Amino acid sequence: MAEIAPSILAADFGNLQRDVEMLNASSAGYIHVDVMDGVFVPNISFGIPVCEAVYKHAAKPLDVHLMIEKPDRYFEAFKKAGAWGLTVHYEACTHLHRNIQHLKELGLSAGVALNPHTPIELLSDILEDIDLVLIMSVNPGFGGQKFIENTYKKIAKLNALREKFGYSFKIEVDGGVNLDNAPQLVKEGVDILVAGSFVFNSNDPAATIEKLKNS
Repeated sequence: MAEIAPSILAADFGNLQRDVEMLNASSAGYIHVDVMDGVFVPNISFGIPVCEAVYKHAAKPLDVHLMIEKPDRYFEAFKKAGAWGLTVHYEACTHLHRNIQHLKELGLSAGVALNPHTPIELLSDILEDIDLVLIMSVNPGFGGQKFIENTYKKIAKLNALREKFGYSFKIEVDGGVNLDNAPQLVKEGVDILVAGSFVFNSNDPAATIEKLKNS
């Protein structure tokens, strides 16, 4: 059974407190916060003030996904804004090991995300140092995209590496997650399912979270 991390990118920003409180009362394990800068990805979402606003009402850990260039500039600021963990993109970090060490020094969960085209083998020298690997199952930047089928193989390969070497990192998947693909994702080794529009566009988001968790 995987934990569910609903993405507030798909929430109603006119009723953000209401939606965060709904997540608090649900069976979600985390609240996923997607930060986009319009440079690393072709979209702009929100930044530190919205993270602070969510944290003010959140009873679940904030799982913050930084889809931004030079993310290390903002580690301390996001920690102050309430982040439980920060996930940076392999593709955006020239000095990834240094970035991971910095996150750990701040007491944050340290995650690394991989775009669909990026092979997991590129993380082989750092897997023992990270707390989470986020596999993007769509191209980052926009919600509501179609799930990329090759993701299953990628997760299976990552899970096999984890088992072979006894690593402790969690596997998270983000993009196009729904009740059709969730069971197979969990079977391949996923620990955390991120779902945005599938949750918030449903008639009963809390019930949808529960169904995903039990899938």
